[in-house]
Amino acid sequence: MFNLEWYRIFLHTARCKNLTRAAQELHITQPSVSYAIKQMEEALQLKLFHRLSKGVELTEEGQALLGYVEQSFSMLDSAQKHLQNMKLLNEGEIRIGASDSLIKHLLLPQLNTFHRDYPGIRIRLSHGKTPDITQRLREGEIDCAIIHLPINDSQLNIQTLAVLEDCFVVGEAYAELARRSAANGALSMQQLAELPLLLLSPGSSTREFIEQWFAGKGQVVKPDIELGSIDLLAQFARLGYGAAFISRSFVQEELNNGMLFELLVEDPLPPRSIGLAVRQDRKLSVAAERFVELFMPAGDEGN
Repeated sequence: MFNLEWYRIFLHTARCKNLTRAAQELHITQPSVSYAIKQMEEALQLKLFHRLSKGVELTEEGQALLGYVEQSFSMLDSAQKHLQNMKLLNEGEIRIGASDSLIKHLLLPQLNTFHRDYPGIRIRLSHGKTPDITQRLREGEIDCAIIHLPINDSQLNIQTLAVLEDCFVVGEAYAELARRSAANGALSMQQLAELPLLLLSPGSSTREFIEQWFAGKGQVVKPDIELGSIDLLAQFARLGYGAAFISRSFVQEELNNGMLFELLVEDPLPPRSIGLAVRQDRKLSVAAERFVELFMPAGDEGN
């Protein structure tokens, strides 16, 4: 096996055309240069240099080898520069997964900060429901995920980011019902279940949560409209199609300006958490690690 150092010595010797000058550039002794060249020639069973009175000159075989050696060291140099740029966050990529609503309301502010600070990092963002995103994370297709909790998975390290309070909201068509529920007592489960319900499509953790909540109260949920977007649910609620199940913080502005109205229910909805998940057994890239740090409380980066 050839020693990489031999090739480096060969390259400098070929460029300097002198053993002594090559040794000076490499900060080694001239005999060390001579020995390395001799070892290469013996291993190849070819002469690489003509020994001249004032230096050395490449043989035809040495000239042929030089082209490959120059290309190889150029590639190694490029690789080293690329790694250094990755270390300095001038290059690289991060792969993130989240649902559309979490991307808009939770992920985007941090993503904008990261993109502003590290414009050279390529951001690969994919959307999906929490079960799908979690599976992609397990399989190594993404570096981190913003997901609805709880998730019990020993492969994942999950940091809780926020607590969400869910609610049922309606538009002007049901505004009187919302006012009555606030003034004269909350809606019963029976009254709520009889309303046209607007829910996220099956398969999402949010849909599973609300179905389990209704089932725990002895009600079977039968939505009139199933959609894949929180924004569409809010829009259909504003248009008077029924009561949409949505996290309050996602529609707080519409609630404040009177475009949506909250229905109060007798049995309060339990809060849900949002978490940031990464693989337990996988070291994050420098870029992904820096992005994850944006979500960590001050002083927790090393935990």
